[in-house]
Amino acid sequence: MINLNAPILPWVGIGGLSLHSHISNYYPLLVNEDVQAKLLGKFLIRYEINESVDLWFNLMNGKLFKITALNKYRGMLFGKIRIGMHINEVLSIEPSFEYDDFEEVYCSSKGIYIETNPVNETVMWISVFVRESENQDFEDGNW
Repeated sequence: MINLNAPILPWVGIGGLSLHSHISNYYPLLVNEDVQAKLLGKFLIRYEINESVDLWFNLMNGKLFKITALNKYRGMLFGKIRIGMHINEVLSIEPSFEYDDFEEVYCSSKGIYIETNPVNETVMWISVFVRESENQDFEDGNW
């Protein structure tokens, strides 16, 4: 169900999985005993799938709002950026990334977050998310 070599597509998805899709579409994947679930607050839940991707759902509307590529993911962002790459190389490829001191991630207005290893400054995770996550009523599920 997850294509670990598929491109990372901002505003669209990762691994052939689509943002905005409903949690019920992933039942066969999520019932697997290797999947770890974590409730974030009262209405958001994250599923970690075999160190390949995290799926983040809003429980109020059941929609997938963020997908994070983890260390086993091999697909690339913009055909060049991948997990394990040094952040300086990422910034030379895509200068739209800016470091957010509060969140401690690199953010791009193109719909991407990158988290790096603080010791060697290599990419640990790449996340894509829905535009609606910036809205005030996001957690209410009104999107």
